[in-house]
Amino acid sequence: MSMKLLNSYNLKGQKLKNRAIMAPLTRARANDNVPNELMVKYYSQRAQAGLIISEGTAPSPNGLGYARIPGIYTDEQITGWKIITEAVHNKGGKIFLQIMHTGRVSHKLNMEEDAEIIAPSAIALDGEMYTDQKGPQPYPVPREMTLEDIKQAQEEFVQAALNAIKAGFDGVEIHSANGYLADQFLNTATNVRTDEYGGTKEKRSKFTLETVEKVTKAIGSDKVGIRLSPYSAFNGTEIFDGIDEQFLYLTEQLNKFDLAYLHLVDNSSLGSPDVSQSIFLKIKEKFEGTLIRNGGYTKEKAEQSLSENKTDLVSFGRSFIANPDLIYRFENDLPLNEPDYDTFYTPGAKGYTDYPLFEKKEAVADK
Repeated sequence: MSMKLLNSYNLKGQKLKNRAIMAPLTRARANDNVPNELMVKYYSQRAQAGLIISEGTAPSPNGLGYARIPGIYTDEQITGWKIITEAVHNKGGKIFLQIMHTGRVSHKLNMEEDAEIIAPSAIALDGEMYTDQKGPQPYPVPREMTLEDIKQAQEEFVQAALNAIKAGFDGVEIHSANGYLADQFLNTATNVRTDEYGGTKEKRSKFTLETVEKVTKAIGSDKVGIRLSPYSAFNGTEIFDGIDEQFLYLTEQLNKFDLAYLHLVDNSSLGSPDVSQSIFLKIKEKFEGTLIRNGGYTKEKAEQSLSENKTDLVSFGRSFIANPDLIYRFENDLPLNEPDYDTFYTPGAKGYTDYPLFEKKEAVADK
């Protein structure tokens, strides 16, 4: 019996080889924030995915929250990404760039000298941010964004999208999830504004919707996806009164843009509060385009979700980290490598490009 997960899929005219999507995964291997040869190997190893969504990539120096994450705002970065997209395309793969502005989830030591930590409101995130120079450091209080800052940040998303197309990406994903800048506008823990960008579900949704509108106008709606994480408590966001209504309102508004997809994250498998599953089903009902679901999926769970029409595509994170040949393993019912959590964000090839392929492992065992 053929597995739905392994069937091809038409994503707005782009033919995906299968429905197993590689989720965006921060891996912190971009020294000086520039994509490099090691990253070329990592992405091309995984080109069998129906679609690769790149790691979160900063649209500007202000969006660079973490140590060693890539950007897409300099010529050198665009050139670095171009080598990666060519390598993925040469293996028959498709790849979108995830545009991630980290907002308050940042530290000066991880940023360029003139960059600023900005957010919807001047509320610091509890806890510490890792820096290469001084190890973990307390999160600073961000500067509250002015209306001018808001407009500029949106333009940075637009420019990042244009740069992504220039670098050969098949499209972009706007990161409006997991407590980063766009999600900071959506959440009451991070947005206490009283102007047109805060205070009601419509006003909190405004930053994300305006950004989507500008990006779709710039590169075409068939090349734009968006990521949302209702009920996530990631990066200091909270479950608030009216959260369902806000995400359903946002979904309804997103229908106007005829996007490539909506990528929904369920962080309950990573320790966020258990999500009321009904929100995902309601969003699926309301959203008129392709839905990608993410969060703790095994092959079996993914197949079940697809069969029950709870989603159109499924994205896998840690399974793709540990199994460059994940699709081959799915096809042949093979066991999976376990991910090495200690090397998720460390520099170098270890725990990045050195996970064994199944055939090689077997060949060695036979000797």
